[in-house]
Amino acid sequence: MAQHNDLGKEGEDLAVEFLIKKGFKILNRNWRFKKAEIDIIAQKDNLLVMAEVKTRSTNYFGDPQEFIKPKQKQMLINAIDEYVVSRELDVNVRFDFIGIILNKKETKIEHLEDAFFHF
Repeated sequence: MAQHNDLGKEGEDLAVEFLIKKGFKILNRNWRFKKAEIDIIAQKDNLLVMAEVKTRSTNYFGDPQEFIKPKQKQMLINAIDEYVVSRELDVNVRFDFIGIILNKKETKIEHLEDAFFHF
């Protein structure tokens, strides 16, 4: 596996641990619908959270959340809609972003709730 894939998987593992500590139950990881992939789907009470995780070894080229494009955002919205409708869920849905800077010197996790309203 390429080094960037290892970094991404390690970042997603950290994000899962982070959400579990916040009281979320992890329902799915890397759930796919058409061309979209939702990194983490988690639930806490009546709240379903779709979390996009971006991990970088440095923020030299910008913060991780700056790497989500409008087309990707729309594909993720369509995917979570399919997830909820196909399972006939009666939940509130929120899109979160978890940006992780991970290197030998530091591990920094930034959790943006309702992320579509932030960028």
